[in-house]
Amino acid sequence: MSSTPSGPPTAGSATAGSATASVSPWRRAARHLRSLAPAASDYRDVRRTWRGDLAAGVTVGIVALPLALAFGVSSGAGAESGLVTAIVAGFVAAVFGGSNVQVSGPTGAMVVVLGPIIAAHGAGVLAVVCLFAGLIVLAAGVLRLGRAVTYIPWPVIEGFTLGIAVIIFLQQVPAALGVAPGPSPNAAIAAAEAIPTAAWPELGWSLGIVAVVAAIMLVAPRIHPRFPGSIVAIVAVSAIAAGFGLPVDTIGELPAGLPAPTLPNADWATLAGLAGPAFAVAALAAIESLLSARVAASISDTGPYDADRELVGQGLASVAAGFFGGMPATGAIARTAVNVRSGGRTRLAAITHAVLLLLVVSFGAAVVAEIPLAALAGVLMVTAFRMISIATVRTVVGSTRADAIVFGVTAIITVSFDLIYAVLIGIAAAAFFALRSLARSSGVHREELPGPAEPGDERIALFRLEGALFFGAAERMLERVGDIRGVEVVIIRMSQLQILDATGAQVITELITALERRGVTVLVKGIQTRHLRLAERVGVIASLRHQNHLFDELAPAVEHARSHVRRAPR
Repeated sequence: MSSTPSGPPTAGSATAGSATASVSPWRRAARHLRSLAPAASDYRDVRRTWRGDLAAGVTVGIVALPLALAFGVSSGAGAESGLVTAIVAGFVAAVFGGSNVQVSGPTGAMVVVLGPIIAAHGAGVLAVVCLFAGLIVLAAGVLRLGRAVTYIPWPVIEGFTLGIAVIIFLQQVPAALGVAPGPSPNAAIAAAEAIPTAAWPELGWSLGIVAVVAAIMLVAPRIHPRFPGSIVAIVAVSAIAAGFGLPVDTIGELPAGLPAPTLPNADWATLAGLAGPAFAVAALAAIESLLSARVAASISDTGPYDADRELVGQGLASVAAGFFGGMPATGAIARTAVNVRSGGRTRLAAITHAVLLLLVVSFGAAVVAEIPLAALAGVLMVTAFRMISIATVRTVVGSTRADAIVFGVTAIITVSFDLIYAVLIGIAAAAFFALRSLARSSGVHREELPGPAEPGDERIALFRLEGALFFGAAERMLERVGDIRGVEVVIIRMSQLQILDATGAQVITELITALERRGVTVLVKGIQTRHLRLAERVGVIASLRHQNHLFDELAPAVEHARSHVRRAPR
């Protein structure tokens, strides 16, 4: 079979190829590691954008304060842990991460994963999980796994987001009622278990606080897009609760400043028991951070993000947070969007947000301690509500039935079972529907022989393979061609076959062998150059009766088939 001659090399191709070949693997590795480190170029635009960055950092810090407190309390780690994460992880991720505008810290999705871990193992394992998960994410960045998030389908992401929003809302139901959550690790069941324990007057005051917070946060955007509704709401209800001595639970005493860093103490048995949870936390941290960075790149003009460096930064952020008693960190989509829309253009904005929170902890810990837990529940309930886009849900559900199923399955599994399983099952479901669609797009068609008909043409069958011949579609082709009867020669056209895998090549080999065993001569026409090596390895060409039965053009193949028919005894 003749091969298509290659064209002349493009200018510089030989030089580039030789240069690439001359670089040793060690140098390539060192170059990759250098690309993951902070550089002076990260701040080259600060002279031009510093005013906007500082203003955006203050705005994000105001937005992040109640969320950090609420996520810390909701996870079971405590408000202090949420603040530490926002400060330490927010600073480290801003310096070492791969996005110029990403804002990191505690998030609702991470709270959903951490809650059951803390409930099962206690808050004492949080530092170990932080370090373990952070090192996993760091290793993923070093190993160049950052682009893996691009393989997550959009319906899976939206179903995952919807499920997280529902869980966050359900997790706040006990605090909104002024009671402790139920013993179940499932948010829906724990909320249902907590409802019968609610009693007056705590129930009335807690619901009232939630209602006031929600009302202020929902009205705030109508006043001004940048109006800090959550902070205003928390200040208002905290002042009312403290002034009237309302019987509601508050955050409680907080340390003034960051705690001293400490090394976690864990034996091998503890580490082995936390390996599974740590991998789950790491997977979620990587997925959410990369999704957030991708969203930031799509809504800002600050340039693309480096996915691998982003994983390195988020891994280091979680490790640093673990030393200070914080939680695993991820990129926060909502806070990152606030940063961009408030004018943040460089890393200075995220750094400013972390410094502002540090000042609040250092000089306002006593005031923060008086915030009612119900107020934080109200903030998170509104946050969960805002995470759900009705327009997006309608778009996904109304697109295709397969996408609607993937979206629904991911959301249901997220709420009912586990976030990581939800993503994996969602991806598997999406892959199943994609493969089914690809298989349906492939075809086997019998064609008329080209040119004027000749005697004996009825004993020649010409089949055209098109689309994809892979494990999902190969069996159908085998049945279609293998059942042919009353012919002496079969011509298989493969020039329009776009995808061929080992299963498809093996099926063609089996088909040729079966037809030849029945005395039917098989001719193969037009194996593409990219499929030729696979066809040789699997045995497609070796299964032909003669090497001359492989053709580049259709006309010689048809003429060869007619000569076979003419020579055949009658």
